[in-house]
Amino acid sequence: MKVLGVIPARGGSKGVRKKNIKPLRGKPLIAYTIEAGLGATGLTHCMVSTDNEEIAQVSREWGVEVPFIRPAELATDSAKAIPVVRHALMEMEKQYAVTYDAVMMLQPTTPFRTSRDIEQAIELLDQTGADSVISVVDVEGHHPARMKYLRDGRLIDPDFCESYENQARQELEPMYLRNGMIYLTRREVLLQDSFKGEDCRALIVESERSVNIDTPLDFAYAEFLFDHLDQAH
Repeated sequence: MKVLGVIPARGGSKGVRKKNIKPLRGKPLIAYTIEAGLGATGLTHCMVSTDNEEIAQVSREWGVEVPFIRPAELATDSAKAIPVVRHALMEMEKQYAVTYDAVMMLQPTTPFRTSRDIEQAIELLDQTGADSVISVVDVEGHHPARMKYLRDGRLIDPDFCESYENQARQELEPMYLRNGMIYLTRREVLLQDSFKGEDCRALIVESERSVNIDTPLDFAYAEFLFDHLDQAH
């Protein structure tokens, strides 16, 4: 199976300036994703899609390909992920004269992803014949059945609320949230403007590794978790 790994890293960042190359424990945030991608045997190619020359230079220093500079229209605040990944797919197929079977989007804001996570996702796609594999995390105590609407200052139960007040989490059917680490999609599904398709499988990741960095507080939390995980091992 030929799989293209795409690391999307645009230059504009509202929450944290130069977020994708901001240092985290002494190396650029994007470097963690680059290392995981280059270390995964299942990826045929791994590349960075960026509109920013500084990000491109940092990425090349960490050993990954930056075969083109992303068009400005695909790097705005409103640009969607699927067109960005599809553009990378088309450009890479043209440059390498190859047709990929699947594409994996690897967002640089999830630094706890490992090469093994990538390989497990590819194995799952291959073994099941599914349309896609998306990484998720158990919502645990933030279960939707415990949520409420707020109307005129009053808490209102939704239709999917718990069967009785303060129902124990263990009694609720487990639910999962996308954690942003991995979106692996077959080529034909992506070209139909979907990451999921009709048959989407889950790669379940532990909560302590499901950090998606968007704010300065997220950076501080990631630093703490790295120290915690180092001590645990």
